[in-house]
Formats: sequence, C-alpha cells, structure tokens
Amino acid sequence: MLPETESAVKIHLAESDDEVLACLPVIRHLRDLGDAAAFLRRVRSQRRSGYQLAALRDGGDPLAVAGFRLGENLAWGRYLYVDDLVTLPEARSRGYGAALLAWLVAHGRAHGVDQLHLDSGRQRADAHRFYEREGLEATSVHFRRVL
Repeated sequence: MLPETESAVKIHLAESDDEVLACLPVIRHLRDLGDAAAFLRRVRSQRRSGYQLAALRDGGDPLAVAGFRLGENLAWGRYLYVDDLVTLPEARSRGYGAALLAWLVAHGRAHGVDQLHLDSGRQRADAHRFYEREGLEATSVHFRRVL
C-alpha cells in the first residue's frame, strides 16, 4: 500500500540530464551501468530509438524507476516494452512498484498501446511473483545469442 502521504507520490518522465542522473542510484540495483557519465551517454543514445525513463518520487529522490519504449510489430501491434523496472530495496513492499506499473499502463493506453511487455531474468522469482500479482502473465521464453 502507498503511504498515507499518497499526494506526495509523483511519477514523471526524467527529461533533463539532472533528472536522468537522479535515477542512477535506483537503476544500479538492476543494471551494472558504470559511472554517471556512461549512464547518461547510454540514456541519450537509447532516446534516439524512443527510450524513456519514468521516476517515482515520494517527496524526495527517486524510489522507483522504469525505462521503457513504445513500439509496434506484427506479433503485438502497438506495445509498451519495459526495459527496466526497479524499486530501491529499502522502499519495496510499499506499493511504489505497483504505482509505477499502473502509470506505465495508463501511459501506454494514452498513447494507443494494445499491450505491455517485459522480460525478466529467470533468477528474479520475487519480481515474477510481483508481475503476476499485478496481472501480467508469462507468455514466452526469451532466447539470445551473444555475437
């Protein structure tokens, strides 16, 4: 559940360099991204293909972050793909992840999206339980080949 000070919870797109860099302490719990300059370069590069960062704050620094993009393909139609979704460990089980996921769903709907998709590592059993609790279903297995 969100804290009683729910009105202090705000979710917004991180657009400026400072807003993007404020997301780094959160996203580091999911991705090994190097230093701040390297992170900023990657976000800027990915933005050229539609990547966006949404940050959830509860009156201070970001507590949860989602990196995502909108796209379209034959398999899914118009979709919102979640590249990154993470909450600070000390802020988990407070409803922040659910609030951010609900924001992503609303954002997708507002942009004519038919489906939300994400991949999650097999080892992330807690995340999988969270996704299922939030109405997502495991529908496929992802394969890769390092080139």
